[in-house]
Amino acid sequence: MNHKYIFTSLTRISDLQEKGFTVKKIPKEHWETGDYVVCEIVNPGSDSLKLELPNGRMRGVIRGESFVGALGERFATLEATGTWRSVEDDLKMSVLTGAGLVGKLTSKSVFLPKMMKVAYSGHAFRQGSKLTMESFVESVADTAFAIPVILFVGTSMSAGKTTSARIVTNMLKQAGYKVVGAKLTGAGRLKDILAVKDAGADVVLDFVDVGLPSSICPKETYQSKLRQLLNRISRAEADVAVIEIGASPLEPYNGDIAINTIRDQIKCTILSASDPYAVYGLMKAFDLVPDIVTGVATNTLAGVSMVEKLCKVRALNLIDPTTQPVLEEILKEALMPIRDLDSGDPE
Repeated sequence: MNHKYIFTSLTRISDLQEKGFTVKKIPKEHWETGDYVVCEIVNPGSDSLKLELPNGRMRGVIRGESFVGALGERFATLEATGTWRSVEDDLKMSVLTGAGLVGKLTSKSVFLPKMMKVAYSGHAFRQGSKLTMESFVESVADTAFAIPVILFVGTSMSAGKTTSARIVTNMLKQAGYKVVGAKLTGAGRLKDILAVKDAGADVVLDFVDVGLPSSICPKETYQSKLRQLLNRISRAEADVAVIEIGASPLEPYNGDIAINTIRDQIKCTILSASDPYAVYGLMKAFDLVPDIVTGVATNTLAGVSMVEKLCKVRALNLIDPTTQPVLEEILKEALMPIRDLDSGDPE
């Protein structure tokens, strides 16, 4: 076991922690998204900042420690944006997500604490070749994606998608379903799919499993990676897939491609919204009519009333246990061809 470095959760698909590698600096023109890099922490930033480990636990850091992360990009509406493409000659970067996504910080919210600053030490190499996330992606057989989907989308990040997915996953497991949980787009973190796993999902997967540190990449690349991810989801042979689209479909994470690719299998769409007007805007811009609106926008009766009046869709605060019977009926209707949600028995 290698204790010289902190291994972040973006390395969870690799064997870097178990097997040796060397560290070698290479010119920036040879850098690519998904490259595994070693960085030294030069400023830990806020005391609250930690790195996410491959098991999902969070680890505090101190100046001078080194970690293994991956080059990538982030474009978060409420927190920070950054990309390795903007790294300057000093090779200084920031930790863009706790999972070890690194790149040059290009902007951040004034409400966000100082971010962790790091210095590039080099790329991970083995037998003369640089190691990337792609180096550890195994191919699986191509198969048709035919699993019924409960889809979770949001008007922005931190709107309540993962909380809603956790609630629905638990409900489906209580009804006897085999559930696969997946996150198709976003910036690499393990915590979201772990939350679904903790709620009972039999298998969880995300875009990291197919070699992407975030889903910001050329559309052609993402389409290929999405196909690989859907093949893995299909291999779980689950009754239903609880699928989250990270961020918003209108942000540059390729969420629109993800939704359109699986559209024929979507049986129920649950939209987590930051406010009622955001619901209206997303519905108009993306031609999407959710079965349920939930999240921050439904925290009060005023929000629920506004959503239903403005958008003509059902609004439910899913963290309110009194909404559970209505949610059960909606899911039962969506999944009735598979199994009775109340009894958990096959039809």
